[in-house]
Amino acid sequence: MSTALAIAGVTAVLRDLLNDGFINHDISSTLGSAISVSVLAPDRVVPPNVGEASQINLFLYLVTPNAGWRNAQLPSRDTTGRERLSNAPLALDLHYLVSVYSGGDLHAEILLGYAMQLLHEHPVLSRQAIRKALNPSPVAGGALTPALRRLAEAGLADQFEQIKLTPEYLSTEEMSKLWTAMQSHFRPTSAYIASVVLIEEQQPTRSPLPVLTRGPVDPATGRERGIEVMVGLVPPLPTLLRAVPPARQPTAGLGDRVLLQGHHLDGSAQEVRLVNDRFHVDEVLPVLPPTGDAQGQVAFTVAAPPSSTGLPVGVYSVSVRVQRPGESTARESNRIALTLGPRLLNLPLTVARDVGGTAGFNLEFTPLLREGQDAVLVLGQDEYMPVGPSSPPDALAFEIAHAPPGEHLARLRIDGIESPVVDLSAEPAAVPAFLDQRVVIT
Repeated sequence: MSTALAIAGVTAVLRDLLNDGFINHDISSTLGSAISVSVLAPDRVVPPNVGEASQINLFLYLVTPNAGWRNAQLPSRDTTGRERLSNAPLALDLHYLVSVYSGGDLHAEILLGYAMQLLHEHPVLSRQAIRKALNPSPVAGGALTPALRRLAEAGLADQFEQIKLTPEYLSTEEMSKLWTAMQSHFRPTSAYIASVVLIEEQQPTRSPLPVLTRGPVDPATGRERGIEVMVGLVPPLPTLLRAVPPARQPTAGLGDRVLLQGHHLDGSAQEVRLVNDRFHVDEVLPVLPPTGDAQGQVAFTVAAPPSSTGLPVGVYSVSVRVQRPGESTARESNRIALTLGPRLLNLPLTVARDVGGTAGFNLEFTPLLREGQDAVLVLGQDEYMPVGPSSPPDALAFEIAHAPPGEHLARLRIDGIESPVVDLSAEPAAVPAFLDQRVVIT
């Protein structure tokens, strides 16, 4: 693949191709004047108050993604966005305008004809031509600018796909719009596409280890077992179906006992893995002693290890790692979602208004508030923002102006996840009731 210098490298190769072609065909003798090849914007080709010399101008006016290569590679990063999986190339098509400038009669037509013939005779930029153009001889290279000398490092000659030149038809309207946008006088012009330039960043990626075996060896045949077909609709692998927080709540809190239900979860060395990509949490938690059918459920306590910075409010992916009976290695189940929500600690709370009708109080909660998380208090149907940052991070201060007196159900919402306010532990047929999570304003 090429480096970021490849775009400039293509322009330099095309300029060298045209320049060498004019020299080989001795166009200078035909026109009676020197010929030059420039790579400037059209409005900068002819300086003000200077006569127009005979020359060809190669102008890169557009760069577009290549449709064929755009989705040909695997994703460059994993689902977390942190680990690099591959160096996906940036595939580009380069659009050029070849314009001719001259003050002599028929000089422009002669130059344009030779330029189009040269590009027609070289529909593919060969690797040899690229190396010759970007690696000049020591004598010629000494006169080059530092930028041109760096083009030898573009890697253009060694990229996977060679660069092809294709004429591009532009209508009169399209050509008129281009020259109007460039704020320059129109000159005889032809358009070409150089495809494809593959720019790739060389960064270390994840490289998986080779596969040693495709299963145990059959002693009778001496062959590896490979893929084993097992009859049944339920896969014989550790599988999680749902995560059940206590009291039928939709979210779990710190210290809660969460039940993971599934199948083929029995075995030894059981452990639960909690992952939150946003806060870079990846914790392994122990499994609680079984209280029922160990094959169909696993329980654990939502609590971070002492060495951890804690588990913030958010959505986690949870999986179970277990070594199944008769197997020598552990397997990890699929991942399912578990929402960790806030819990208010100092409710119910009675608050008295001051003489101006403002009620001020502090709310304590778990887990700790992380930087970047948004918290809001909902009293009844009204929302209130905390006063200042959370300090300490397990308490928030609120000051409610013109606070309405009475009892108000309180919910703390962090990043859109609310603390529970409805008692869901009763039977489904029972009348639902609110939890005693109230703020009484007097």
